[in-house]
Amino acid sequence: MEWVLQLPILFFSVVVHEFCHGWVAWHLGDDTAERAGRLTLNPLAHVDPFGTVFLPLVCFFLHAPMFGWAKPVPVNAARMRDSVRGLMRVALAGPASNLGLALGAAFVFKAVLLSAWIPADYRATLLETLLFAMTINLVLAFFNLVPVFPLDGSRILGGILPRSWRKAYYKHVPYGALIILLLVTTKAFGALVLFPSKLILAGFARLGLIG
Repeated sequence: MEWVLQLPILFFSVVVHEFCHGWVAWHLGDDTAERAGRLTLNPLAHVDPFGTVFLPLVCFFLHAPMFGWAKPVPVNAARMRDSVRGLMRVALAGPASNLGLALGAAFVFKAVLLSAWIPADYRATLLETLLFAMTINLVLAFFNLVPVFPLDGSRILGGILPRSWRKAYYKHVPYGALIILLLVTTKAFGALVLFPSKLILAGFARLGLIG
């Protein structure tokens, strides 16, 4: 029955991710997400048929780790004061929100550990749920930071690269989905996503937040 607790956490995490994209875009002058009804934490506004419904169900039936994503928030760079840097900031907001949620879950984890009044069985379930919240948010953050289109990392790197290099870099866009598929099905996924996630969790442990 772990999915009963994991699924809402996954939904909340991807919704916050997309909301933060929209909020930063709005802050930079682009109200596209707001006009599309996406500048909200209502999960129904962010449901993606595949990433929010089908994929989590597949994970459940295959007893695989819970994973998914929400419908991307629409962004119009032309409405921003600085289109290139603006897109970079909008893209960075999503992974940053997941890192923030992971840190928040770590602090709650520590608070639960120190709460002697919580019954032992309930505490164990709560700690396991919070550990999942940390893990899934770290995975979402580092997965989205991979610099391959359409992931956020591609827009972040695109904003950093000199203009003369940017055009050559974006030539990979038509093959982005294929590149991501190859990354996910090879050891590259572990190196780019799982390794830094475990590193952050180890850092939380060293700080005494989890353990």
